[in-house]
Amino acid sequence: MNDLKKLQNGSDIRGVAMEGVAGEEVNLTSEAAKAIGSAFALWLSKKSGVKTLRISIGRDSRLSGEMLKDSLCEGIVELGHDVSDFGMASTPAMFMSTVLDGYKYDGAIMVTASHLPFNRNGFKFFTPSGGLEKQDIAEILSIAQENQFAPAEKKGKKDRREFMTAYSKYLADKIRQGINDKENYEKPLSGFKIVVDAGNGAGGFFVDKVLQPLGADTTGSQFLDPDGNFPNHIPNPEDKDAMASIIRATVENGADLGIIFDTDVDRSGAVDKNGKEINRNRIIALMSAIVLEEHPGSYIVTDSITSDQLKVFIEDKLGGVHHRFKRGYRNVINEAIRLGNEGKECHLAIETSGHGALKENYFLDDGAYMMVKILIKMALLRKEGKTIDSLLSQLEEPAEAIEFRLKLNTSDFSAYGNNVIAELTEKVGQNPIFKPAANNYEGIRVSLGENDGDGWFLLRMSLHDPLMPLNIESQKVGGAKQIAKIVHDLLKDYTALDLSTIENYIK
Repeated sequence: MNDLKKLQNGSDIRGVAMEGVAGEEVNLTSEAAKAIGSAFALWLSKKSGVKTLRISIGRDSRLSGEMLKDSLCEGIVELGHDVSDFGMASTPAMFMSTVLDGYKYDGAIMVTASHLPFNRNGFKFFTPSGGLEKQDIAEILSIAQENQFAPAEKKGKKDRREFMTAYSKYLADKIRQGINDKENYEKPLSGFKIVVDAGNGAGGFFVDKVLQPLGADTTGSQFLDPDGNFPNHIPNPEDKDAMASIIRATVENGADLGIIFDTDVDRSGAVDKNGKEINRNRIIALMSAIVLEEHPGSYIVTDSITSDQLKVFIEDKLGGVHHRFKRGYRNVINEAIRLGNEGKECHLAIETSGHGALKENYFLDDGAYMMVKILIKMALLRKEGKTIDSLLSQLEEPAEAIEFRLKLNTSDFSAYGNNVIAELTEKVGQNPIFKPAANNYEGIRVSLGENDGDGWFLLRMSLHDPLMPLNIESQKVGGAKQIAKIVHDLLKDYTALDLSTIENYIK
């Protein structure tokens, strides 16, 4: 087998599972999946002390999903453990199979690569304690690489089991309980039109298993059928084409709300009845408004690229505490848990990518559960003659926002990029026009005054790739270009850093 350790992607496993893209060699094979399945079972059995494990496995719509799922199962049952094949599922549902009454599996695996191209795939792992951490994945891949597994005298059992109905009922019941409409308890979304864009991923269940049983009119919902070719758009709430698609569907169908999921439904975004998107800073603002009404003064943990206006909204308008942290959904979630353990009440960890995790829901990043909270609030606001967008009326937004992804053309990209950040930090400290952020957990974030762009920039290392993302926001039209020119001048002598995207922007 290839070096399986290279398949680690933070707290996930990801690789190339199919041919079809030039220059991308398949490294996530059926053989690799079988070894990883065995390794997870061996690791979990030792960790939990359970001799015969019960493990659930699901997949999203990717074309390689069935093959990889079957190989994982084979590796597990050969070691004498039992597996339930859930078929099409969402990532959050797989975790819930470890905690819901009647199921409570010892572990779960989701076969997914989120929004990545059709040829990629990967695995996410869960125990009843939550998603696995980076060090857990490293251990599992090390065991898989050794590939020294002794088959059990008696193979484990494999069965097919339907789970999405039970998970959907859990979500629907949360909505019923949250709205608590005594006159129409079973169908509290009657009178609402809600359209869903599943991007041909695994999220189509939300229409027929959650919204329709609650009485919602879902006419106009689109791309609900699973199709691993993703023929309509990338299933990613951050993608401009994907967001434009759900905006169109919302407006054309006169919907009260549009909902968009990524492939495996751990992320989501929305559109209000006016066709205004609710994603990135706006989805954080909306969830903060909902959570802080329920838990006044709570910390809200976000990733590092949120706007200055969002901080003002959370702290000055809502009375919460905004805590910016590192990019990466596990980083944000773990920071929220850490704050809670220190006695700092924290009920929401959320990224601009659409990963949102609530303390009340096991700090699980669940795009469907986030929509559950929004739907409850939307129905409650209707009783007051208000709509969901009213919660964002006091959120100010930057005039301009842009992100550049600067390639690092060197094999030792991590060291090179960190050196760029270190030297840039020293440079800005020597010039009074720059105001570095007081509390910064990754890269360097710097504010500039009205004469120098009236905004800020953040330069950081990508979590996994040879890239340095550069985010810029400005309070005035033309300010982002002004800041980009300043940053370009600061970076122009770093020959391994590709500045062509900035150069094209500032021409």
